[in-house]
Amino acid sequence: MNATAAVTTTAGTEQLPVVVIGAGPAGLAAAAHLVGRGIEPLVLEAGTQAGAAVREWSHVRLFSTWSEVTDPAAEKLLAPTGWVKPDAKTYPTGGDWAADYLQPLADVLGDKLRLGARVTGVSRSGRDRVVDADREAQPFVVHVTHADGREERLFARAVIDASGTWSTPSPAGASGLPALGEKAAADRISYRVPDLKDPAVRARYAGKRTAVIGSGASAFTALAYLADLAKAEDGAGTKALWILRRGISGSTFGGGASDQLPARGALGLAAKAAVDQGHADAVTGFRTEAIERDGDGRPVLVGEDGRRLDPVDEVVVLTGFRPDLTFLDELRLGLDERLQAPVALAPLIDPNQHSCGTVYPHGVKELSHPEEGIYLVGMKSYGRAPTFLALTGYEQVRSVVASIAGDHASAESVELVLPETGVCGGAGLFDQPQADESATDGSGCCAPAPGLIQLGTAAPAPSCG
Repeated sequence: MNATAAVTTTAGTEQLPVVVIGAGPAGLAAAAHLVGRGIEPLVLEAGTQAGAAVREWSHVRLFSTWSEVTDPAAEKLLAPTGWVKPDAKTYPTGGDWAADYLQPLADVLGDKLRLGARVTGVSRSGRDRVVDADREAQPFVVHVTHADGREERLFARAVIDASGTWSTPSPAGASGLPALGEKAAADRISYRVPDLKDPAVRARYAGKRTAVIGSGASAFTALAYLADLAKAEDGAGTKALWILRRGISGSTFGGGASDQLPARGALGLAAKAAVDQGHADAVTGFRTEAIERDGDGRPVLVGEDGRRLDPVDEVVVLTGFRPDLTFLDELRLGLDERLQAPVALAPLIDPNQHSCGTVYPHGVKELSHPEEGIYLVGMKSYGRAPTFLALTGYEQVRSVVASIAGDHASAESVELVLPETGVCGGAGLFDQPQADESATDGSGCCAPAPGLIQLGTAAPAPSCG
């Protein structure tokens, strides 16, 4: 057991480390800020490498440039090692981000980072969530299971949970539950953007009919990748079936040229091109209830309205992610009932209210819970909300660490301006039955009758106006 962690509950909590859960971008940035404040961090990462989740989508290019995906405190920590920041104007892939930034940062942290250490529970020492007496005076107790099966108990003055949501993708079922038959069809379903540069993965989708369920950046990426495969010599016959739970409107494909992150806007335009050029058919207003099999074992999607789509060869489910809160069950968290995000943050990011990429500047005030000293940061802080940017996470951890250090003025001084999508305003998660068809500013949605539509160059996408 690490000497800094092997302390008893009789020691003052100020001498204990701050446990950071997850060695992704937000977690490593939190550690860098803690080091900069003279506070001992202990980063616990379940994977075998820093940035384990990022490495799983190493083939996907970010829509943020290098200037937007590194943290100032981390850069300061890296500077003495001779680390040189990549060209600020270029767009890294997930693999680039992990190899050229996250791994060097992990190397600098040294034994302050433990790999293969999965957090299985967090509580107050000697106090379950029911007990009030002397609760806040007790340190946090963190239970860890190591890769070799060994269990360990650690103590901490505060806990920063930056474990993300990557391990818990949302299912295909529109109710939020797995569709009937979804688990049984697991051999034909993926919950990740396929890496079509991998020969085995490419062979799985080449010449096949693939259903892509989702309407966000990941779905756009998958549609664009499959369209590129369809145009390749080895991809003849490749076809995508794009499943949307709502209709197609002017904001479906994002901000386009109005997006202040050009690569994000281009991604939406690439998905639109895949549809316009006939490489993908769109099924609108389809909410999956079941996944059945035809006589050849091919998945058949069945909607809540009873519609059965023609069989597909593969299904790619990209319906977002959700936080794993099970190991925090003994803590008193204040979470929004919709998003499972901190209650003060939720109204700023609720997709029922808006679809804008810009979020009002926020920090420790919005991230605090009834249980003092526990913070959910990074993607996990957003719960089930989409459109998280690295810059948001870096500002979150800067503010949180300042608060832990007692620098409340710095913690409360949050000044972060994020780039807009260009489609701000009540897009919501569902089409409104009485949508204003005259709206052209992205604030409403026109809902075409649910059905299979092929949008080609001669048949432009339905739009408001």
